Amino acid sequence: MNRLEMVDRTKKFALRIIHLVDSLPNTKVGRTIGGQILRSGTSIGANYREATRAGTKKHFTSILTIALREADETLYWLELLEESGTVKSVLLKPLRQECNELVAILVVSVKTAKS
Repeated sequence: MNRLEMVDRTKKFALRIIHLVDSLPNTKVGRTIGGQILRSGTSIGANYREATRAGTKKHFTSILTIALREADETLYWLELLEESGTVKSVLLKPLRQECNELVAILVVSVKTAKS
């Protein structure tokens, strides 16, 4: 996957997160986790995009690592939404799968950038 495809993929993921947050219940849990996942889920693409414009390999690796941490955090919030029963598992499965794939891609990318 080239950089432009990954930029597009992370942007589409962010849009899916936005739609998820809009559909969460207006409860304390929905608002709290919604705010958290909105920040982490949309920052994956923003950080990846910034990394593609990094001036040095060190900066690229550093920003890519941030994108990875945000993706892993997003996965955590998705797990909490599911396990708390706030959102049905069947509705979150595709989003969790995409998030897992983004984490895997970013792990490989960070390892490659560091070598």
